[in-house]
Amino acid sequence: MTDKTRRQGAILRLVREREISTQSELVDALRAAGHEVVQTTVSRDVHELGLRKVRTGSGGLAYAPPDAPDADGLRALGAALRRWALDFQASGNILVILTPRGYAAPLADAVDASGLSDAIGTVAGDNTIIVVAREGVSGAELADQLRSYAMEGAA
Repeated sequence: MTDKTRRQGAILRLVREREISTQSELVDALRAAGHEVVQTTVSRDVHELGLRKVRTGSGGLAYAPPDAPDADGLRALGAALRRWALDFQASGNILVILTPRGYAAPLADAVDASGLSDAIGTVAGDNTIIVVAREGVSGAELADQLRSYAMEGAA
């Protein structure tokens, strides 16, 4: 394994384990983990790994892998679910969400944009969405997860 591969693996572990907001914080964390790095190397790694800044639960911004959920996206998903989801039906690793006519596409977009890691994709019709769950996640588990997001902003 090359130094670059080890370093980039360490970067991914670090941003998954804790909130790191700046490249200098990332440099310090890597050095503490035994990697001798400079800012330009970390900057290049951040770009190559596709890291992005996402809103955290505490309201700040922090680095995250490209597939990580974003707190803003999850809040928007919750609002979209409250607005448009009428029913959830699960079968195997598939979840079907029923909506009023014309609202399946906007809700599917919200699911896709949320970065929800357990959903690998959606297909929308006029009033029906098929959500495919990641391997090892059932459609019923995904339905429970989506219901919980819908309940978070409900009064």
